[in-house]
Amino acid sequence: MPAIRANRVKDKLRQGQPATCISGLMSSEIIDFLGPLGFDCVWMECEHGPVDWETLGDMTRACDLWGMASITRCNANDAGLITRTLDRGSMGVVLPHVNTRAEAEAAVGAAKFAPLGYRGMFGGRQSFGVPDYVHQANDQTMVVVLIEEVTALDNLDDILKVDGVDVFFVAPSDLSQTMGHIGDVGHPEVQAAIDDALARIVNAGRTAGTLVNDDNVAAYVAKGARFLMTSWNGWVARGGSEFLGRIA
Repeated sequence: MPAIRANRVKDKLRQGQPATCISGLMSSEIIDFLGPLGFDCVWMECEHGPVDWETLGDMTRACDLWGMASITRCNANDAGLITRTLDRGSMGVVLPHVNTRAEAEAAVGAAKFAPLGYRGMFGGRQSFGVPDYVHQANDQTMVVVLIEEVTALDNLDDILKVDGVDVFFVAPSDLSQTMGHIGDVGHPEVQAAIDDALARIVNAGRTAGTLVNDDNVAAYVAKGARFLMTSWNGWVARGGSEFLGRIA
């Protein structure tokens, strides 16, 4: 009997290891190019950007080819969107603007089969050739909730009590906006709020994640973040600018 594909990120997090996630402009071809670099998962963007349902299937297949987990941000914490995203082959979902315990519970319920939730009984692409998929899927399906508003920070202690959430991801850009510092992620108040949220997540024994870059990744690892998402777009922009600068 074929085995269900293992979720590389969940495996690493269970072992207490950091997990890396690459984001940015994505297509199946770009994922194929990035695959050999060794990232644990790909963040596929369905809240912003042009990815449609057919494209998403191709992108998750490319992730499978390189053994990377496919994690997709839905554009809403909606049961129908979550179900279809998983059916199209994504190994996990990222849910935006999760501000209350009830919203976190709804996210888990939509992503998990019974007895943990009420995901619709259709396995989709990851179930092909796996007859007992519905009995194994809960162990491999990831749920990431975005802590990206002041309201979420106010309710964080309750949100952290929700079983079935794999990563509590502190999202700096939207958080800065709701704090009155739009576009200024580096503002001391925003940075203090991020650090406080990460500390609360870690102290609760849950997995913290956040957006990182080359300059701050070591600091965030030291603060206990274990789901580390970064974008490749900045690397290209920096390299391109340096190249053009040399010519100038």
